[in-house]
Amino acid sequence: MDKPVKIKKTESQSLEITWKNGGTSDIKLQKLRDECPCVHCQGESVILKSYIPIKAPFKPAGFYEIKEIKPVGNYAVQIIWGDNHDTGIYSWDYLQELGYNQEK
Repeated sequence: MDKPVKIKKTESQSLEITWKNGGTSDIKLQKLRDECPCVHCQGESVILKSYIPIKAPFKPAGFYEIKEIKPVGNYAVQIIWGDNHDTGIYSWDYLQELGYNQEK
């Protein structure tokens, strides 16, 4: 697993991540929020029950703005968004995947 050495929000509304191996990822904030990995945003299935979130037709103020980024152990970050949504934990692997898929 590659780890970031630097994470910063850019003026172009993206998150720029510099990885230990020298590579970089530039993930648009809209993509980052739309792909929030939390249960509230992505849903979940447990045995015979499923929770599928309803996508709201409008986005509250601050929906795509980062308020704060907190480290979670040595494997992820928690992003607190401008609308106070804070339940998504973005692992290093997930961030690399988002960055790779956005480049395509």
